[in-house]
This record gives sequence, C-alpha cells and structure tokens, in this order.
Amino acid sequence: MEQRKNTIVFLTLAVVFDIVGLILFFLGIFAPLSFWDFFVLSGPLLIFFSLVFWIFWYMGNLVVPEEELNLTKHDIL
Repeated sequence: MEQRKNTIVFLTLAVVFDIVGLILFFLGIFAPLSFWDFFVLSGPLLIFFSLVFWIFWYMGNLVVPEEELNLTKHDIL
C-alpha cells in the first residue's frame, strides 16, 4: 500500500496536466482572442508533458517478484 501513495502524486499530476491542456486547447479554438495561437499550441504541449507523469506512474506500479530478480545474498562475515 505504501507504493500506491508514492504513485498517486504522479497520477494526480498527469490528470491535472491533461485537463489543463485540454482546457487551454479548447479555449484557444473557441474563444475569440487575439492571442489564440498561444492557447492552441500550449495546450497540446502540456498534454505531451503529461506523458512523463503517466510513464512515472506506470513504472511506479510495476511489481517484480523477488524470485525473478536473481539477487545473490552475500555474507559479510
């Protein structure tokens, strides 16, 4: 369960970046603004940056059993 707490941050950031990116994109398309191109270009850019957080979230949820790790146990003494 502790592992889920670490990845919830990345999930939250990914969803927030996606939502803000979509809002900016649609604002640039439908709002009659003179600087619409800023919104149309920055929206998809934020969505693209959210892929980093989606990848971190996915990698944080991967679980590898100890048998598959092939870790050797070294004795100190």
